Amino acid sequence: MKKTNILFVCLGNICRSPSAETIMNHLIESKGLQNKYYVDSAGIIGFHAGEPADSRMRAHAAKRGYTITSISRQFNPTTDFKKFDLIIGMDRKNVKDLQSLTIEEEFLHKIHVMTEFNKIFKEEGVPDPYYGGYEGFEYVLDLLEDACSGLLTELEEF
Repeated sequence: MKKTNILFVCLGNICRSPSAETIMNHLIESKGLQNKYYVDSAGIIGFHAGEPADSRMRAHAAKRGYTITSISRQFNPTTDFKKFDLIIGMDRKNVKDLQSLTIEEEFLHKIHVMTEFNKIFKEEGVPDPYYGGYEGFEYVLDLLEDACSGLLTELEEF
Protein backbone atom coordinates (compact mmCIF):
# COMPACT_ATOMS: atom_id res chain seq x y z
CA MET A 1 0.00 0.00 0.00
CA LYS A 2 1.39 3.40 -1.01
CA LYS A 3 1.45 5.92 1.80
CA THR A 4 -0.04 9.38 1.41
CA ASN A 5 2.87 11.80 1.84
CA ILE A 6 2.03 15.09 3.54
CA LEU A 7 4.40 18.08 3.79
CA PHE A 8 3.68 21.07 6.03
CA VAL A 9 5.45 24.30 5.07
CA CYS A 10 5.98 27.63 6.81
CA LEU A 11 8.59 30.35 6.41
CA GLY A 12 11.48 29.00 8.49
CA ASN A 13 10.31 25.55 9.61
CA ILE A 14 10.82 26.26 13.32
CA CYS A 15 7.35 27.06 14.68
CA ARG A 16 4.22 26.29 12.68
CA SER A 17 5.17 23.52 10.26
CA PRO A 18 7.11 21.34 12.75
CA SER A 19 4.16 21.71 15.13
CA ALA A 20 1.75 20.65 12.41
CA GLU A 21 4.00 17.68 11.61
CA THR A 22 4.05 16.63 15.26
CA ILE A 23 0.31 17.07 15.82
CA MET A 24 -0.55 15.21 12.61
CA ASN A 25 1.78 12.34 13.49
CA HIS A 26 0.22 12.19 16.97
CA LEU A 27 -3.28 11.91 15.47
CA ILE A 28 -2.14 9.30 12.95
CA GLU A 29 -0.47 7.19 15.65
CA SER A 30 -3.44 7.50 18.01
CA LYS A 31 -5.64 5.97 15.29
CA GLY A 32 -3.11 3.31 14.29
CA LEU A 33 -2.74 4.70 10.77
CA GLN A 34 1.07 4.89 10.57
CA ASN A 35 1.09 2.50 7.61
CA LYS A 36 -1.06 4.93 5.57
CA TYR A 37 0.71 8.27 6.01
CA TYR A 38 4.17 9.84 5.95
CA VAL A 39 4.44 13.37 7.37
CA ASP A 40 7.28 15.89 7.13
CA SER A 41 7.81 19.65 7.32
CA ALA A 42 9.97 22.25 5.60
CA GLY A 43 10.57 25.98 5.36
CA ILE A 44 10.40 28.30 2.39
CA ILE A 45 13.76 29.73 3.46
CA GLY A 46 16.77 27.80 4.69
CA PHE A 47 17.90 30.26 7.36
CA HIS A 48 17.18 27.78 10.19
CA ALA A 49 18.13 24.59 8.30
CA GLY A 50 19.62 22.01 10.65
CA GLU A 51 18.14 23.62 13.77
CA PRO A 52 15.49 22.19 16.10
CA ALA A 53 12.12 23.90 16.41
CA ASP A 54 11.88 27.16 18.34
CA SER A 55 12.32 26.47 22.07
CA ARG A 56 9.16 28.44 22.94
CA MET A 57 7.08 26.38 20.53
CA ARG A 58 8.56 23.16 21.87
CA ALA A 59 7.71 24.26 25.44
CA HIS A 60 4.11 25.15 24.59
CA ALA A 61 3.67 21.91 22.65
CA ALA A 62 5.11 19.91 25.55
CA LYS A 63 2.41 21.32 27.85
CA ARG A 64 -0.10 19.62 25.56
CA GLY A 65 1.80 16.35 25.48
CA TYR A 66 3.59 16.83 22.14
CA THR A 67 7.32 16.37 21.63
CA ILE A 68 8.56 18.27 18.58
CA THR A 69 11.69 16.51 17.36
CA SER A 70 11.92 17.56 13.73
CA ILE A 71 14.97 19.40 12.45
CA SER A 72 14.44 22.35 10.13
CA ARG A 73 15.07 21.97 6.44
CA GLN A 74 14.41 24.10 3.39
CA PHE A 75 11.72 23.15 0.90
CA ASN A 76 13.26 21.52 -2.16
CA PRO A 77 11.13 22.10 -5.28
CA THR A 78 13.01 19.49 -7.31
CA THR A 79 12.21 16.60 -4.97
CA ASP A 80 9.37 17.73 -2.69
CA PHE A 81 6.81 18.39 -5.43
CA LYS A 82 7.35 14.87 -6.74
CA LYS A 83 7.50 13.09 -3.37
CA PHE A 84 4.54 14.65 -1.56
CA ASP A 85 0.85 14.21 -2.34
CA LEU A 86 -0.21 17.20 -0.23
CA ILE A 87 1.92 20.30 0.34
CA ILE A 88 0.25 22.48 2.94
CA GLY A 89 1.35 26.07 3.55
CA MET A 90 0.59 27.61 6.89
CA ASP A 91 -0.67 30.90 5.43
CA ARG A 92 -1.53 32.52 2.09
CA LYS A 93 2.02 33.90 1.67
CA ASN A 94 3.48 30.41 2.07
CA VAL A 95 1.01 29.13 -0.52
CA LYS A 96 1.97 31.89 -2.98
CA ASP A 97 5.65 31.14 -2.40
CA LEU A 98 5.04 27.44 -3.04
CA GLN A 99 3.08 28.20 -6.19
CA SER A 100 5.93 30.38 -7.45
CA LEU A 101 8.37 27.51 -6.82
CA THR A 102 6.23 24.99 -8.68
CA ILE A 103 8.38 23.39 -11.35
CA GLU A 104 5.46 21.82 -13.21
CA GLU A 105 1.89 23.07 -13.40
CA GLU A 106 0.60 19.58 -12.65
CA PHE A 107 1.84 20.00 -9.06
CA LEU A 108 -0.33 23.04 -8.30
CA HIS A 109 -3.25 20.85 -7.15
CA LYS A 110 -1.08 19.52 -4.31
CA ILE A 111 -0.75 22.96 -2.65
CA HIS A 112 -3.26 23.92 0.05
CA VAL A 113 -3.49 26.40 2.92
CA MET A 114 -3.59 24.81 6.39
CA THR A 115 -6.75 26.54 7.53
CA GLU A 116 -8.65 25.02 4.61
CA PHE A 117 -9.07 22.01 6.89
CA ASN A 118 -10.22 23.84 10.04
CA LYS A 119 -13.62 22.84 11.36
CA ILE A 120 -13.86 25.14 14.40
CA PHE A 121 -11.71 28.20 13.64
CA LYS A 122 -12.41 30.46 10.69
CA GLU A 123 -9.01 31.92 9.87
CA GLU A 124 -7.35 32.75 6.57
CA GLY A 125 -4.06 31.25 7.72
CA VAL A 126 -2.03 30.20 10.72
CA PRO A 127 -0.25 33.32 12.03
CA ASP A 128 3.47 33.22 12.69
CA PRO A 129 3.99 33.33 16.49
CA TYR A 130 7.75 33.97 16.26
CA TYR A 131 7.63 37.65 17.28
CA GLY A 132 4.66 37.36 19.61
CA GLY A 133 4.08 36.22 23.14
CA TYR A 134 2.59 33.27 24.98
CA GLU A 135 -0.90 33.67 23.51
CA GLY A 136 0.40 33.46 19.94
CA PHE A 137 2.01 30.05 20.44
CA GLU A 138 -1.08 28.70 22.17
CA TYR A 139 -3.37 30.03 19.45
CA VAL A 140 -1.21 28.44 16.74
CA LEU A 141 -1.45 25.09 18.51
CA ASP A 142 -5.24 25.48 18.77
CA LEU A 143 -5.48 26.20 15.04
CA LEU A 144 -3.17 23.32 14.12
CA GLU A 145 -5.01 20.80 16.30
CA ASP A 146 -8.25 21.80 14.58
CA ALA A 147 -6.78 21.74 11.06
CA CYS A 148 -4.86 18.47 11.49
CA SER A 149 -7.97 16.79 12.84
CA GLY A 150 -9.99 18.12 9.91
CA LEU A 151 -7.35 17.03 7.42
CA LEU A 152 -7.16 13.50 8.78
CA THR A 153 -10.95 13.22 8.82
CA GLU A 154 -11.09 14.37 5.20
CA LEU A 155 -8.36 11.93 4.14
CA GLU A 156 -10.04 9.01 5.89
CA GLU A 157 -13.42 9.77 4.29
CA PHE A 158 -12.01 9.06 0.81
